Amino acid sequence: MTTHPKELLDRHDLEPKQSLGQNFLFDENILARICAAADISPDDTVLEIGPGLGALTRELAAHSARVIAVELDDRFLPLLEDELSGLENVQIVHGDILDTDLAVLLPGAYKVIANVPYYITGAILRHLLSGPHKPAQIVLTVQEEVAQRITAVPPAMSLLAVSVQYYGAVQRVMRIKAGAFWPRPEVDSAVIRIVLAPPGTQNSGEDDFFRVVRAGFSQRRKQLQKNLRQLGHSQEQIGDALRQANIDGRRRAETLTLDEWRDIVAALPLLSQRN
Repeated sequence: MTTHPKELLDRHDLEPKQSLGQNFLFDENILARICAAADISPDDTVLEIGPGLGALTRELAAHSARVIAVELDDRFLPLLEDELSGLENVQIVHGDILDTDLAVLLPGAYKVIANVPYYITGAILRHLLSGPHKPAQIVLTVQEEVAQRITAVPPAMSLLAVSVQYYGAVQRVMRIKAGAFWPRPEVDSAVIRIVLAPPGTQNSGEDDFFRVVRAGFSQRRKQLQKNLRQLGHSQEQIGDALRQANIDGRRRAETLTLDEWRDIVAALPLLSQRN
């Protein structure tokens, strides 16, 4: 049975840091379901971001070939070494995942499991998705509101939703009530799964795509044709590109599908070449 986080922290004379968003999941059934959501096989290498007290780490180690757990808070390192002793397929790394070269740490294929606080969710996703050495799959436990934004569909898309869904298929796996964590957070959480396209088939032209999308979402209340003007094209050129993409310029960014964004991006370079 998983030891309650408070008991474990008291044993090691530790307290959670609110500034790091430390809320520890201790429900064994949910930990097992998170592990299952990643479809982990005995051959898999798993990167766990923020192992905390090691409850999920232990579950991951039982199903995978190797777990590399990156922990920012050095206070937890002795606790993790103690709690995970004897698990030879677990490696604890002290560091900030945002400063970690994933290609060096994980030279082969890998999957990611993480329970991430709200304030750093976007930064972690950018680091994992936009880097040159992407994981095959990501399973994140995030705040419910963030999960809703990431998995959104038109007409309620957000820049975050487009930025994540550009790289792979996103699915909301389950909701987790606040009471499954200690200390209890103020809001519920949710688990999402992102399955990335295989290497060699992933998107190209990321810089152009996101330059256009960021412009489109720059002022939510404005029409697409007005927001896209900041890209440097004339009103006539923007209108030509939108007509070529079969997009009504009066629409707003949150109503567009991923394919419609791709169509706009494909049309705009042709205009640039004519300037």
